[in-house]
Amino acid sequence: MTTNPLLPLRDKINELDKMLLELIAKRRNLSTQVIHTKSGANIPVRDMERERSLIISLINQGKNYHLDDVFIKRLYQLIIEDSVLLQQKILQEKLNDDIIATAKVAFLGPKGSYSHSATRRYASAHLDQMIESSCTSFKDVFEQVERGEVDYGILPIENSSSGSINEVYDLLQKTNLHIIGELSLPIDHCVLAMPNSQLEQIDTIYSHPQPFQQCSNFLESHPHWKIVYCDSTSSAMETVAKLNKPNVAAMGNKDGGELYGLQVLKHNFANQKENITRFIVLARQPIAVSDQIPAKTTILMKTGQQAGALVDALLVLRNHNIIMTKLESRPIHGTPWEEMFYIDLHGNIHSYEMQTALKELASMTLYTKVLGCYPSDSIVSIM
Repeated sequence: MTTNPLLPLRDKINELDKMLLELIAKRRNLSTQVIHTKSGANIPVRDMERERSLIISLINQGKNYHLDDVFIKRLYQLIIEDSVLLQQKILQEKLNDDIIATAKVAFLGPKGSYSHSATRRYASAHLDQMIESSCTSFKDVFEQVERGEVDYGILPIENSSSGSINEVYDLLQKTNLHIIGELSLPIDHCVLAMPNSQLEQIDTIYSHPQPFQQCSNFLESHPHWKIVYCDSTSSAMETVAKLNKPNVAAMGNKDGGELYGLQVLKHNFANQKENITRFIVLARQPIAVSDQIPAKTTILMKTGQQAGALVDALLVLRNHNIIMTKLESRPIHGTPWEEMFYIDLHGNIHSYEMQTALKELASMTLYTKVLGCYPSDSIVSIM
């Protein structure tokens, strides 16, 4: 019986991998000690200069071991990002002692949808345990949180390719819920079909309207395909699995496809290669955000109809050095030709600059409401 010559080498690699995991865990424990020290001294979580000099030093050390510069940079950016998120979580838990460890979370679509993937990602970073509640519409997500049936709702708000998700913005006009978090999910749409199907066989494709919109260029290259709209990508995948035909496919994500026994026929074909969806997290009560971590504040604002009213309001933000990252306008239902403005701002609601600016806005607009202040999900790369 011939022994596989790779086995001894694989055993050594496995042993090294185990050691690497142990070292990463030790580094994480040290990060925990660091944030407890920073918390007492009110030192910001991020020290960009320290992070930059660390990576430069590691790149130089890596050359002694013939390790690629790009590899070292990417590896330690991930490690630093994990450390930053861990420290932010500890600060937030310390500041919000009523945070729910085991929470029920509502999202759009059955298991396998992008909202489901975003929900699982959020839970892994912020919750000890999660009970999932799938919904058939965005409105259902809002209502489940409002009625107290779930603790949180996670909803897509904008996509880097197809833009804002208007229905969610419209629902935010009518709710008393608060935005308490955000997360960004990279999207890789796939054509998913039954095993042994070929792309050339497909004549019908199922999905949610958003993926179709984000992949319109790809769909134009298959003009003979019949497009069928579904409530979510997961319901599309479920439909294709039940039909069990070689000529039908769903547009969804790879992980969801695996849940329904579908194979990937094509992927990475969105109009915009960096296809990212931003999600918001809703709760019945607002949270406090530590001034040691980057924060966002989202406001809802209605200005008068006089010329320059919006410009005057935005000048208030500029005068207080508040950076605006998003400005979205939506019609006000029941009042034709009037609009409500949604504005995302960099900054903590409790900062002096933000408080002063909000007071000025309240005095010069017809309506101003804070939808939420929450930790920023954007971990800025240092190099």
